[in-house]
Amino acid sequence: MPVHVKTYPDGLPIGEQWVPCEHSDPIIFPFDSSVIAQAPVGTVAHASQALDAAAAVRHEMAKLSAGTRRSILLAVQQKIAAVAEELENLLVLETGKPLIDCRVEVARSLTTWAAATEEVAHMHGETVPLDLQPSGEGMIGYWTRKPAGIIVGIAGFNYPLLLASHKLAPALAAGCPIILKPAPNTPLTSLWIVHLIRQALTEHQVSACAVQLVTGGIEVGEKLVADPRAAVVSFTGSAAVGHQIAKNAAPRKAVLELGSNTGFIVAADARIEEAVDAVIRGGFYANGQACISVQRVLLDATIAEKFQRQLLARLGEVVVGDPRSAKTRVAPLINEASSKRIMQWIDHAVAAGAQVLAGGKIDGGSILPTVMSQVPTEAKLWSEEIFGPVICLHQFEDLDSAFELVNASRYGLQAAIYSSNLKTAFRAIEELEVGGVVVNEIPGFRSDIMPYGGVKDSGIGREGPRFAMEEFTVTRMAIIRP
Repeated sequence: MPVHVKTYPDGLPIGEQWVPCEHSDPIIFPFDSSVIAQAPVGTVAHASQALDAAAAVRHEMAKLSAGTRRSILLAVQQKIAAVAEELENLLVLETGKPLIDCRVEVARSLTTWAAATEEVAHMHGETVPLDLQPSGEGMIGYWTRKPAGIIVGIAGFNYPLLLASHKLAPALAAGCPIILKPAPNTPLTSLWIVHLIRQALTEHQVSACAVQLVTGGIEVGEKLVADPRAAVVSFTGSAAVGHQIAKNAAPRKAVLELGSNTGFIVAADARIEEAVDAVIRGGFYANGQACISVQRVLLDATIAEKFQRQLLARLGEVVVGDPRSAKTRVAPLINEASSKRIMQWIDHAVAAGAQVLAGGKIDGGSILPTVMSQVPTEAKLWSEEIFGPVICLHQFEDLDSAFELVNASRYGLQAAIYSSNLKTAFRAIEELEVGGVVVNEIPGFRSDIMPYGGVKDSGIGREGPRFAMEEFTVTRMAIIRP
């Protein structure tokens, strides 16, 4: 795999230019701890500068025609497509995810930009029958959608290109300037695509200030979130940070896509081989660092032994190794601290009575694909988000108890059920308290055109170009007496 060759300027894209930064941090390749680049570190002053610049172009952005916005989005999609392979390789280096997962990330990002391009034509309003009440007789009413204003997008480390695209594309489609803050340890792909976006803006005679990027620590994020000029904050990350962001942003809108501990139910009438395959595919992708990867596997007692036997027999298919190899499925996590945390959770669960059926240790820097059983439901390994290549098996006697156990979580992003019974499937859709229920497929299935988001501590609001555009706009009512 070729080493990434930087093609964008030094510093941070703030205002019309790239501004210098006094400090930089090394970006580490998680597989071998080598330094792949030095990334600029922004400051509170940079955040203030970006907010000023965004405020100055807010009205310019709001006045852009639908045709211009669509043309910009299409140009960005084409620019990203032209460097897709280089972005895949860079994602491997800065995230440590296997190449196969980085290829999926780039493909999904391209879908996001393409979908946003088409959604521009669908941002419209409706007429309102004001004459339903006597005082409105003879009046005309209709509402339209208007850009909300400055968007602050804060992305997680695990899918830096895709999560940035989920914020950048809808913001541009809605006519809003946006300031992106990427995760400190994965800013490189974000810097690159922001450079491409600003090129597209300039080519369309639109100010580059419409899209800016600021790196930095907590204080930078707090400045961006708390500024009253930030109309909407869109955050992807942990529940704890998301809750604080919502408090800091109030009373302005916060769109929060937070964590989860996904429940995966296998009913007695499920096709076992397919359900096992789903756990193999859905439990370890992206090194398990995905908010909707398989974590809690609930098995009907009548099929639990067969499922466990088949799962363990296939675990060897999950190849552990160098993420640059197309064969690798699991590699080291983003940093050593994450691995240590998960190993502590495993140890605590074992001390409380859990059993390690496979894995449960670190080899060559990677947590081996791990399967646990008899994990106490109060253990963090069950009740919190693992964010690593670990799954927990649990038996149930009836569907009532399975649904109850899935719902007995502070999280609710997505869940899945395997069953051959249509009635069971629709019951799961109705009763599982999550943002999305997946039937006979991995819970990590996500189309980038569907409404995506959770309930409870998994967040509020929805992503996906159409739905994020709604989050990034406000309705304006027109009430007319001719």
